Amino acid sequence: MKLKDKTVVVTGGGSGIGRELVRALLARGARVAAVDLSQEGLDETAAQMDAGDRLSLHVANIADRARVQGLPDEVIDHHGAVDVLINNAGVIQPFVPLNDLDYKVIERMINVNLYGTIYMVKAFLPHLLQRPAGHIANVSSMGGFLPVPGQTMYGAAKAAVKLMTEGLYTELIDTNVNVSVIMPGAINTNIMHNSGIDREPASEADMANTTSAPDAARIILEGIEANQLHVLVGKDAKFMFLASRAAPKKAALMIQKQMKKHGVGQ
Repeated sequence: MKLKDKTVVVTGGGSGIGRELVRALLARGARVAAVDLSQEGLDETAAQMDAGDRLSLHVANIADRARVQGLPDEVIDHHGAVDVLINNAGVIQPFVPLNDLDYKVIERMINVNLYGTIYMVKAFLPHLLQRPAGHIANVSSMGGFLPVPGQTMYGAAKAAVKLMTEGLYTELIDTNVNVSVIMPGAINTNIMHNSGIDREPASEADMANTTSAPDAARIILEGIEANQLHVLVGKDAKFMFLASRAAPKKAALMIQKQMKKHGVGQ
C-alpha cells in the first residue's frame, strides 16, 4: 500500500516517534489524524507542520474505551474515510523489579499498552474492512520478544501486543486489511519523561547507539508500504530478534548484563 492520499490515524502523535510519523506521512502526501492525550503536544505537532486540513487533532486517552469508540466518526467527519491505523502510543514503567512494582503501575502498563491498542483496533477495524485497502500497524517493542530487567510488565504488555497482532494478521489474510507489528529497539525519544519516569539523562555514547525518531518513522512507514508483518526498527532490534530465536537464554543474559552496567537489576 502506498500512503499517498490515504488517511492515517496515528496515536501518540503529540511527541516522539508519533510526531515524526505525522511529519513523514504528510511529506508522503497522506492525510493524518493525530491522536494524543496531550492537547499541548498535539498543538506543538501542528505548529511544526504546514498541513492545512490534511491534519486533524484528536485529544483522547486510548485507555478510555468509550472515548476511543467515538474516534472513528471524528476522523471520518474530517477526512471522509480512514485507511490506516498506526497504534504508536505507549508508556514504559519505572526501572524497578516486578517485586517492587506498585499495582497502579502494572495496571497502567496493561491499560495503555495493551487495552489501548485493542480498543483502537476494535473501533477502527470495521471501517478499514470497508475500504479498498486498509492497514493496521501496532507498535510492540524489542522488549516484547526479549526480557528486559526492570521493564517486566512493560515487556509483558508489549509481548501481548505482538502476539495479538500476529493473530490478527492470520485472521485478516483473506481480507483487504494488511497487518504489521512494529518492534523498535532503543529510540532517541522523550518516552521516559512522558511516562513520568525520573532518570538520569542518557550519555552521549548511549544516545549514539540509538535510532533517531525520524529514522524510526521512516523505517515504520517503509515497512507498512511493503506490507511487512514484522518491522524491526534499529540494528539492536534486528540483532536481538535473531539472537533471541537462536539462543533465547544467552540473549536474555546478554540484556541482563547490559542493564546491570546501567545500574538496573543490581
